[in-house]
Amino acid sequence: MFRRLIHTQTSKNIAFAFDIDGVLLRGGNPIDKAGKALRILNENRIPYVLLTNGGGTLEYERTQFISNKLQVQISPLQIIQSHTPFKTLSSKFDKILAVGTPTVRKVAENYGFKDVVHPNDIVRYNQDITPFSGLSQEQLSKLTKPIDNLDTTPFEAVLVFNDPKNWAGDLQIISDLLNSERGMLNTMRQSPSSTPSIPIYFSNDDLLWANPYKLNRFGQGAFRSLVHKLYEAMNPGQKLSDFILGKPTKLTYDFAHHVLIDWNHKLQSHSENDELYDIHSNVKQILPPLGQECSIEKSPFQDNVFMVGDNPASDITGAQNYGWKSCLVKTGVYRDGDDLKHLKPTMIVDDVYEAVTNALEKYA
Repeated sequence: MFRRLIHTQTSKNIAFAFDIDGVLLRGGNPIDKAGKALRILNENRIPYVLLTNGGGTLEYERTQFISNKLQVQISPLQIIQSHTPFKTLSSKFDKILAVGTPTVRKVAENYGFKDVVHPNDIVRYNQDITPFSGLSQEQLSKLTKPIDNLDTTPFEAVLVFNDPKNWAGDLQIISDLLNSERGMLNTMRQSPSSTPSIPIYFSNDDLLWANPYKLNRFGQGAFRSLVHKLYEAMNPGQKLSDFILGKPTKLTYDFAHHVLIDWNHKLQSHSENDELYDIHSNVKQILPPLGQECSIEKSPFQDNVFMVGDNPASDITGAQNYGWKSCLVKTGVYRDGDDLKHLKPTMIVDDVYEAVTNALEKYA
């Protein structure tokens, strides 16, 4: 039975990062005892963040949904979605193609991007661009808006926020821009190159993910593979040069470690009566520049951060490569008997509650 920790320095040099789908929720439904596990950490003021390759909504919306589902208080400052690091790119790019579900337009605008175009806006502009998109006029009227400078100013980057719904149409539009003349719609450059006309960022590279169906489903990694294949077909002998975020990249783990340190600082600098978890709080998050390294040796947790995940390829690989400990749970992608190859999780457990209590008993 886990006991409440005494608030000492020893109890504060441990921290957690949790995947969401397959660890805390499955198909939007709570996994047994997930809320109880997080409440233990809240009660003991042990820092944790949610680190997910999912996305498509604003951070405060996602944490509000999870908080309601699990009946536990979680701050929007405690979540790193796959596209959260895109916030740091809003000062670098003005006009972007925001790829993903229709909700990513609001996300991109909230992040500070000045000129956000969704692929559906381009379909509305000229349906002949994507003849097999399958979008009806009713859908286009509901999901899009006319954009004056669509074909008169260049796009500066393609940002894939989450898994798009209209793969056929989005693949065509992305290919057009990557092979355009300096990002101008309706143009095509003459010389093949491994460097696209404008940069493309993928928020994660998960080939598979777990939803309520009994077999794992294709994720953004599958979509990225198709973008690469089509680019190589359009540029014979050239492989696409792109940018990848999300687990298991070091870039995302560095970003998450900075966020975790910032949250730990907020926990320690406020009293227990302060409403740190209020989603309308004025407490400001300090975000690192994209790509800024976070030395584990200088971290208050050192190597005592536990990544709790269900996907060996993203959660466990990322933690192992980064120097964190890891807890592999059996409530998502991973199944007993799966070949872990070179991976060595710190522990393999039934669920997130067992991961938290075992880690605290042994390491706190």
